Amino acid sequence: MTDRLITHLRHVDLAVPDYDRQREFYSGVWGLTEVATDSGISFLAAEGSPEQYVVRLRRDERKRLDLVAFGAETPADVDALAERMRAAGVTLVTEPGALDTPGGGYGFRLFDIDGRTVEISAGVAVRTHRRLEPREAIPVRLSHVVLNSPDLDATRRWYETHLGFALSDTLSSPHMGEVMHFMRCNPQHHSLALAKGPHTSLHHISFEMRGIDEYMYGTGRLMRAGVRHIWGPGRHMAGDNTFSYFLDPHGNTVEYTTELENLDEDTWHPHVYDFSRPEVTDQWGTANPMNELVAKESFNDPDGGVFVAPPV
Repeated sequence: MTDRLITHLRHVDLAVPDYDRQREFYSGVWGLTEVATDSGISFLAAEGSPEQYVVRLRRDERKRLDLVAFGAETPADVDALAERMRAAGVTLVTEPGALDTPGGGYGFRLFDIDGRTVEISAGVAVRTHRRLEPREAIPVRLSHVVLNSPDLDATRRWYETHLGFALSDTLSSPHMGEVMHFMRCNPQHHSLALAKGPHTSLHHISFEMRGIDEYMYGTGRLMRAGVRHIWGPGRHMAGDNTFSYFLDPHGNTVEYTTELENLDEDTWHPHVYDFSRPEVTDQWGTANPMNELVAKESFNDPDGGVFVAPPV
């Protein structure tokens, strides 16, 4: 779309009570690199990504999603988006200004329709990153984030109207109706997906691996380490990407994936896939079946940060 100003997903920020355990998980077996710390805050980068960090952890008495951060191309685009939000009556958490985080930059924060804090920024310094080696089974970059919403279609309309996301595909079933919308802000099939849930919460965070081999080696490493394994390995139909889902120490679902589809946006038409068909959830047929347990874990706990801005 011509007025799309969001370019990509930057990072996902989490707050947790057991900060030390969470920090050890992400900087250890999960394979991220801690690049900065500051009094109960840890910034974690992916070795193959130019983003300064892809996950921020913060110590808090309650578990919550602090924010989801997206990039824009220029500070002028950030200002244009902020003005668009004001004109539409969207609540700004902060006004556009300099960011005091690794890499700096210029940005602002707002509440989405469900009360999540969203940050939009530009001008962030590029981190020195590297090409991962064959069989190096650590995340290359952040792939996508999936959010639970009690009003799926209203949340979809909000992200389309205010932030310029486009619908790529939808999951549906004869008994439940539409349950997930895959949304894009660039040719990648989805940087954001919205899932129908009983409450506002984080569904999962997904990390891109170098390739199939690295994805499988990483999956195996986590299983051998005793990390709680929820679903996979398999390959979804929508997005055509691989999946292996695990739980972090605070019960957030995290995913290793690779080969997420890139679309020709000029010719793409969204599909509605019936996820009651097993080949839709897993084309390979290698994953454990999608069931109530998998769904329940993905609902996560009700978010403790709805319409409450994070302190930093």
